[in-house]
Amino acid sequence: MIIINSAVPDFEVDMFQGDEIKKIKLSEYKGKWVALIFYPADFTFVCPTELEDAQSHYEEIKKLGGEILSVSTDTAFVHKAWHDSSPAIGKIRYPMVADPTGNLSRMFGTYIESEGVSLRGTFIIDPDGVLKTIEIHDNSIGRSAKELVRKLEAAKFVREHKGNVCPASWEPGKEVLTPGIDLIGKI
Repeated sequence: MIIINSAVPDFEVDMFQGDEIKKIKLSEYKGKWVALIFYPADFTFVCPTELEDAQSHYEEIKKLGGEILSVSTDTAFVHKAWHDSSPAIGKIRYPMVADPTGNLSRMFGTYIESEGVSLRGTFIIDPDGVLKTIEIHDNSIGRSAKELVRKLEAAKFVREHKGNVCPASWEPGKEVLTPGIDLIGKI
């Protein structure tokens, strides 16, 4: 399993986006923030609410220099079928990654061997390909894309303002901390 502050190995996967199925590599996103959103399966109950929520924040994430890649153990053809038949999923414009072997889910520690699906996991990778956040949920608990945006903003701030850290519930414009200086400043 990949750990915080380690480089994420490059991988190649099939994906569905914009009525097209093609192969992509993580390395194609070098220089961007990448939010990997693992979910159990297409044609389920909680998953479309999360993916639609992520779509509602997609433009914000892109403005921050980021990209969303949703990932399940379904094939790219199943992603397309779901996209074509579900009003919620039909709104999605970001890549939907196929992980039918579970290898990508195993790499990130979200794979449930006994079920052949992934836990809900969200991972933020920085522009250099280094893992910065890990969030893994039980499959009965949905996530918040608003919180994903907040964490991406914090990771981006820390990267751009070396020596500063973001306290709990930090948002842009709020006070930050500078360890070792005993100073709280607003940036």
